[in-house]
Amino acid sequence: MLIDFFYTLRAAKLPVSVKEFLTLLEALKLGVVGPKTPPAGDDDSTPSGYKLEDFYFLSRATLVKDEKHYDKFDRAFAAYFHGVELVTDFTKDIPLEWLQKTLELNLTPEQKAAIEKMGWDELMETLKKRLEEQKERHEGGNKWVGTGGTSPFGHGGYNPQGVRIGGAGKNKSAVKVWEQRAYRDYDDTQELGTRNIKVALRRLRKFAREGHVEELDLDNTIRSTAANAGYLDIKMRPERHNNVKVLLLMDVGGTMDEHIARVEELFSAAKTEFKHLEFYYFHNCVYDFVWKNNRRRFAEKFPTWDIVRKYNKDYKLIFIGDATMSPYEILQPGGSVEYSNEEAGAEWLGRLTHAYPQFAWINPEPQGVWQYRQSISIVQQLMSQRMFPMTLKGLEDAMRLLSK
Repeated sequence: MLIDFFYTLRAAKLPVSVKEFLTLLEALKLGVVGPKTPPAGDDDSTPSGYKLEDFYFLSRATLVKDEKHYDKFDRAFAAYFHGVELVTDFTKDIPLEWLQKTLELNLTPEQKAAIEKMGWDELMETLKKRLEEQKERHEGGNKWVGTGGTSPFGHGGYNPQGVRIGGAGKNKSAVKVWEQRAYRDYDDTQELGTRNIKVALRRLRKFAREGHVEELDLDNTIRSTAANAGYLDIKMRPERHNNVKVLLLMDVGGTMDEHIARVEELFSAAKTEFKHLEFYYFHNCVYDFVWKNNRRRFAEKFPTWDIVRKYNKDYKLIFIGDATMSPYEILQPGGSVEYSNEEAGAEWLGRLTHAYPQFAWINPEPQGVWQYRQSISIVQQLMSQRMFPMTLKGLEDAMRLLSK
């Protein structure tokens, strides 16, 4: 059984080794999480008697070495044990109007008791069918994804065991909650679809020889050997590295979700090409703090002023974002959609571009729509028109500008 689980994780591009898998098996053998006799009717246990939740945390602790892989692990785990990936796609968008609640459902205890409860497999399979068949909003019913009814799918109503989609928990009877996923970190191991992105980034280069003496200096070896009457005199030198320093600030979440794959490709290429790369995340516009880990973005903040003080002005500053937001988020104190910022985002963008004279903004949105979005025009002005599309030509133009 667990051999197939191991191959499922590998198929999900998780860097899981045989040694780590053997560690998991040893932990199971030693009873780190032991078999528990499941109570009658408890669907939250594996056929072997292991509590699925316990096995989840044990396997994640032994098999996942870096938090940035948690998202991949969760999806692979769900695909293997519950067939979630095969049943339905929990990253799929559901029209907002389907989930807007306009009525409150009140049922008597007798009416609630009369509603049948579905098992897990039946629930997931039925949800798959509903998403394939449903074409419009429903409210107050017992079948479709909607609000205010007794359907197992939606929110604002009642069902003894269902999938809450949107809304807030009221009856605490949902076996799965389908809400907007937390912003996940961009994966710097994402394989590139083409080498051309790396080639474009290579226009931003400044080579220097540094580090340990570990590379053969062929020309100097020949000269030294000749001067030594033909006796071999090997000369070594430090390896040549790209000495460019890059500070990368990336917009994440919201409208950037549709650009995740392309940004991951660019992020992966940047990690390969630039030895001196520092990166942080922001949402929509930069304010008084940024973060390194999206799961802990409010717990582990990095003040923007500290970033300015920490990195010298020889860093090349690159923003990646679609600049698509309300203009108030850029121009108005308190305009952030997440908290009440004391100073406008435009103030912070100005401070950053003043601190790092060599800067550029990479925009994944098609250049043809820029003129129709007021926020993009504002950011373009703040960036002194140094905004480039996320195309190969756009990347080349941005790197050429930064290399001057």
